[in-house]
Amino acid sequence: MWTQNIDPLGSLALSAIVAALPILVFLLCMMALKLSGLTSAIIALVLQVIVSVAVFGMPVSAAGGAGLLGLLTALWPIAYIVVMAVWLYRITVRSGRFDVIRSSIAGVSDDQRVQVLLISFAFGCFLEGVAGFGVPIAICAALLVQLGFKPVRAAVLSLVGNVAAGAYGAIGLPVLVGAQVTGLEVHELSRALVLLLQPLTFLVPFLMVLMLGGLRSLRETWPAALVVSLAFNLVQGGLLWFVGPELADLAAGLVGMVALMGLSRIWKPSRISRPKGAPEPDGTRTTARDVLVAWSPFYILSILMLIWSVPAVKALFSTGALSATTFQVPMPGLTGQVIAASGAVVEATWSFSILGATGTAILIAVILSFLSTPQVDAKALFEELRTTLTSLGPAIALIAVILVLANLANYSGGSTAMGQALAAVGPIFPLIAPIIGWIGVFLTGSVTNNNTLFGPLQFATAEGIGAAPATLVGANTASGTTAKVVSPQSIAIAAGAVGLSGREAEILRGSIGYSLGMLGFMCLWSFALAALL
Repeated sequence: MWTQNIDPLGSLALSAIVAALPILVFLLCMMALKLSGLTSAIIALVLQVIVSVAVFGMPVSAAGGAGLLGLLTALWPIAYIVVMAVWLYRITVRSGRFDVIRSSIAGVSDDQRVQVLLISFAFGCFLEGVAGFGVPIAICAALLVQLGFKPVRAAVLSLVGNVAAGAYGAIGLPVLVGAQVTGLEVHELSRALVLLLQPLTFLVPFLMVLMLGGLRSLRETWPAALVVSLAFNLVQGGLLWFVGPELADLAAGLVGMVALMGLSRIWKPSRISRPKGAPEPDGTRTTARDVLVAWSPFYILSILMLIWSVPAVKALFSTGALSATTFQVPMPGLTGQVIAASGAVVEATWSFSILGATGTAILIAVILSFLSTPQVDAKALFEELRTTLTSLGPAIALIAVILVLANLANYSGGSTAMGQALAAVGPIFPLIAPIIGWIGVFLTGSVTNNNTLFGPLQFATAEGIGAAPATLVGANTASGTTAKVVSPQSIAIAAGAVGLSGREAEILRGSIGYSLGMLGFMCLWSFALAALL
């Protein structure tokens, strides 16, 4: 048995700085040295192994178990989900249905700013509510590229648009887990998030319009940004306050799309802005039936994702009649072999659910879409799968390396050291509490995992300084969604979807300013709310 030591250097601040070195080196390699994401991640991983084993004293067997867990998790469920989602998208393009989808979007508006609000904001948030795990980023970025947007811009816009939905994920899971690990009531945490995150969420559509043309763009299209933002936030905030987080993204995204479509029937910008190189409208009129059929893969996907998220269906795969298709694999070197800094014995398992995996729901959507698409034969179907695997290979490799790095940081005690060092500042802690959530999501790529990792720390610190625990746990969640804009996993998915694998640094350089700016807003706002509440 090995016990984590979060202060191996005898100074918590120094130990935390050393623990942060791999993250800093990763950012330096991508931002300053302009290395590829995978090369940067490998360099950071080598440093993480040295820090974990040589500085924090992690046994080699435990490091191996942590690395194995990261690798397996990258392959299943994450890579499985992303590959299936992009495969579904490519089939839609191969069938020619995407031409109809593109026409239907242009039918709402020819203006690129309205198109971005419709796709990367409203539709992306809808997809986040039913799928999560990078699916909305991959699909929305790819859709924008097909509409003529430059790949980097399409990726950055889709990453920024996801901020409005990332805190609630698929069926409210990050909030549900945050409440579970801290002992808070779900409604208490949901209401704290309304106060914390809704002001930033309201501003996201306006920010996206500014990104496409500055103040002139905002002057020309503020009605669209205002209508979609009001519709989205009223539904999302209302559900969070009165019902819960489960439908906060799905319903808000759907209402946002409907509101924008309704506005476009009575209003359009005084000047139509289109991306350079955007395909010209061909003048072909599409019927309502054509549009419904073209969008059907995404309807099927949404319905299946909703079914897979129903508690009774989840139980069917975990403890019910189909539980034999789910395997829990304890990690050697970790499970029963490591005592966390909190005193709890680590129980680290890899869950391999064949039928219950989110990717399986998307695979069924692929099969149903194929069977209802006569334009695509079996040969074309598997050609698209091969192309998908080839294009996403570097992105999957990057995700795997980052998850190995993150698990080493978590199980060595390095992540806890960083969190504890920041928590040691006392009364001004609410000002920097969001930074902990940002680090957690940057490391793990998941707001859910971030709440599991740092939620209890935020709760305990809040009680120690006399702040409202829900406010600080909410800040951990809210700031986490701003880190998804630059999370290596998110950027790898976006790069793979738009054909920029190996050029992740370009996306990072384009998005990090927005992420840090939103984090700064969350720091100041959470500090103000903690003082008021």
